[in-house]
Amino acid sequence: MQKSFSKYLKSKKPVMASLLERLKDKYEHVGILGTDTLTTVCYVDYHSSNVGEDSNDCGFVIKVVHDGIYSEYATNELTMRRLDKIEEKIDELVKANMKTKKVGLKLAEEEKLTKSFSRKNKGKYLNKEEIITALKETVDLFKQEEKIVHAGARFMVEEISKVYLSKNKDLEQYYFFPSAFIYSVAADQGKTQMFYNSVDDISMSKVLKELPKKVKETASVARELLVAENPEPGIYDVITAPSITGLIAHEAFGHGVEMDQFVKDRALGKEYIDKPVASDLVSMRDGAASCFAIASYFFDDDGVLAGDTLVIDKGILKTGISDVNAASMLGTKPTGNGRRQAYDHKTYTRMTNTFFEPGKDKLKDMIKSIEDGYLIDVTNNGMEDPKNWQIQCTATIGREIKNGKLTGKVVSPVIMSGYVIDLLKSISAVSDDFKVNSGGSCGKGYKEWVRVSDGGPYLKAKVKIG
Repeated sequence: MQKSFSKYLKSKKPVMASLLERLKDKYEHVGILGTDTLTTVCYVDYHSSNVGEDSNDCGFVIKVVHDGIYSEYATNELTMRRLDKIEEKIDELVKANMKTKKVGLKLAEEEKLTKSFSRKNKGKYLNKEEIITALKETVDLFKQEEKIVHAGARFMVEEISKVYLSKNKDLEQYYFFPSAFIYSVAADQGKTQMFYNSVDDISMSKVLKELPKKVKETASVARELLVAENPEPGIYDVITAPSITGLIAHEAFGHGVEMDQFVKDRALGKEYIDKPVASDLVSMRDGAASCFAIASYFFDDDGVLAGDTLVIDKGILKTGISDVNAASMLGTKPTGNGRRQAYDHKTYTRMTNTFFEPGKDKLKDMIKSIEDGYLIDVTNNGMEDPKNWQIQCTATIGREIKNGKLTGKVVSPVIMSGYVIDLLKSISAVSDDFKVNSGGSCGKGYKEWVRVSDGGPYLKAKVKIG
């Protein structure tokens, strides 16, 4: 484990500064991003255990803007001896790009800022042997659970170091995020079902301490799924648990307000700014600084400080989220959502921590208010159409509610679909609970994966199931 800002990047900052000095008077904008990540993964199941480390993103990207067109050059070989060659490559790339259609990109002047940010592990750093021992103890607990035929546990630490240099900025960040995942497989009468659970925190020791507490619930739900039935298709009143609330936020107004899609006229949200899109009980945020979760960083890959964006305010769509390029073309202020899958990938506008804000209702009262419906939980998958605002969200489990009480009957899977506005305007209660789930990754279409989180309170809504 690195445990602090990358020594490799620290050693490369003088080289980055020298390259910046060569380019800054030649081009309207120059920004250099250096990245070094290290992921440590420990895994244990009934039959095996293993440990791996992977520095899967280590390199540099140089972005220059000239006459309304931006060009980027990525390399993992940044040395003083290669600066002449790198400068030559950038000049050639800019010259070639000048033959393309101009997009009129004019980046706003960056504020002057020099700062180093750090988020380290809270408490003791555990070595790999200690982690494996704790995971084995957790997995062994599943052997005491009825009908559980297999189980596993994974512990992962992600350490990200980044440096951003431009004419006005000198930024460094190191952030550390430990998380753990367990699953169990239940079997009975020729049927099998799997269920998973997760824990995350700023503390390695706290994550491993909390993980065993999830065993009984994980085994119990896996057994419930063995007897789950398919729900009868129809329109139902439902209560979405925070996991599904987050899925709705992510699919409905996450991708739908990524403003690089506004530039391309691929999102209907562009036409609804300052218009009602949801019940007045609904407010939604996105931002790396909006809460603490796996997508919480200090500055984005454009060198913009982490944001906290109020996307929906009491039912009114207020704004989208953006990277520097999209903001420049739309004449808005970037929100700190410019993210790359890796140093050699393009920056896109991407979600970070996306969630609905809590309300004032009590979950027990929300359940009492439903005559025939479901409490649905655990994200399975989802998809959206930002251009037409159609949405589909799949939950792993639904718990039947009849006459204001949970009956004990379980259905699975629960597939919700419909028009985004109809779903959000049907929300009639928002609980005072709040939870953000940190286990996810999100692609831009089918590629460009980044870590994201989503969540919120319990919501009561009317949806189409089936």
